[in-house]
Amino acid sequence: MSVQKQFLTINDIKKGLLEKRFSALEVTKNYLKRIKEKDEEINAFLVRTEELALSQAKEIDKLVSEGKKLPVLAGAPCAVKDIILIKDIKCTAGSKILENYIAPYDATVIKKLKDSGAVILGKTNLDEFGMGSSTENSAFKITKNPHDLSRVPGGSSGGSAAAVAADECCYALGSDTGGSIRLPASFCGVVGFKPTYGAVSRYGLIAFASSLDQVGPLAKSVEDAKIIFDVISGKDKMDSTSAEVKWPKSDYSLKNLKIGVPKEYFIKGIDPEVKKIIKETIKKAEEQGAKIEEISLPYTEYALAAFYIIAPSEASANLARYDGIKYGLSENEKGGILDVYLGTRSKGLGQEVKRRIMLGTYSLSSGYYDAYYLKAQEIRNLIKEDFEKAFDKIDLIFTPVSPTTAFKIGEKTEDPLSMYLSDVFTVTANLAGLPAVSLPCGKIDNLPVGIQIIGKPFFDYQLLQAASFIEKLSL
Repeated sequence: MSVQKQFLTINDIKKGLLEKRFSALEVTKNYLKRIKEKDEEINAFLVRTEELALSQAKEIDKLVSEGKKLPVLAGAPCAVKDIILIKDIKCTAGSKILENYIAPYDATVIKKLKDSGAVILGKTNLDEFGMGSSTENSAFKITKNPHDLSRVPGGSSGGSAAAVAADECCYALGSDTGGSIRLPASFCGVVGFKPTYGAVSRYGLIAFASSLDQVGPLAKSVEDAKIIFDVISGKDKMDSTSAEVKWPKSDYSLKNLKIGVPKEYFIKGIDPEVKKIIKETIKKAEEQGAKIEEISLPYTEYALAAFYIIAPSEASANLARYDGIKYGLSENEKGGILDVYLGTRSKGLGQEVKRRIMLGTYSLSSGYYDAYYLKAQEIRNLIKEDFEKAFDKIDLIFTPVSPTTAFKIGEKTEDPLSMYLSDVFTVTANLAGLPAVSLPCGKIDNLPVGIQIIGKPFFDYQLLQAASFIEKLSL
């Protein structure tokens, strides 16, 4: 028996195991071999958990041999962004300050994956503490886009997206603070889903901005994304922001679906070819019976500015714990406690993280709190109201994910503002706490283009159902 087909989905693997066409151990070894062959040029992985993966695969094969019911993710090898804790495995958050940190417990999402039969192949590269749009801000390596090795995979979950796109895993987990799942999904041509804030526990996710962060899947299909979401979603007593949800029962079909297309998302500066592909996809939906309506989300133009005040402000508070005292790197060259703080943070944190800590600390400081942070929170509320008014009339919102396709490595590293603009279409969903998905809808010169679908709060399943219709139109 052998694993012939590449790009296996979760159901492909489960069906193959039940039909005994291959074993979970064979599948796992096949992926581990592919990582060894491919990852030297892609740099998707920071840590490989070969021993853990093989032991998990053997457990699944034992269930098969005993004729027991297989869990939903049985034998499906995955990768995990290295900002999510896996017990007894290194978790760096892409930072030198946590280079040798070993996680003491499983994040809730990892516990749920393990209970559902997942096989964990390793931890993937990211922008340090999730701060970036290209995965060039990692302290350890630069991940490359499998479609063009001279280009970025997007960020900050670039390692997870690249691993899925290169078929180095069946699916992956990422985290999304302002587009960090959706942007790399778009750049790498995979499905990336950011659930409604609170739908998935953040316990065991190293915090960047606590009111914005959300764990979600990167997968080869919308169906796989839904399967993973089924597993990882739900109320968690360890996370007070997680929600007890009675998922709405209403179904979507393309016929008579009301789709809003906000004019603010087709601004000057968007690549004309990207705009053309998005518009063509929306047209296909209209031809299948969807009703298309141009809408306005007027506070969108302030979203990026508000995000880059709120997120760094929360980061400056969350990252205060990395002080060289409790865990992680500790530098003590002169002996005083202030020297420990300054030495540790100076040596252990990268330039982008330092930049955001300073921005956040400034925004929260006396005399500037009202002028910056408070104003940003007021804008955030207005953005939420924009969406609420829009969803009174429509079911879903369709937008681009990014103004461009994947850009060249090094192209934007010297211009932080240019890099921040990569998030211009994605930050609004985080600010409003809405579910949003990126799925491939075309290519420009072999570089993938993603369309973003944004839904109402906790209408995650309806959103994924609609995304599966659009996925079929784009095939």
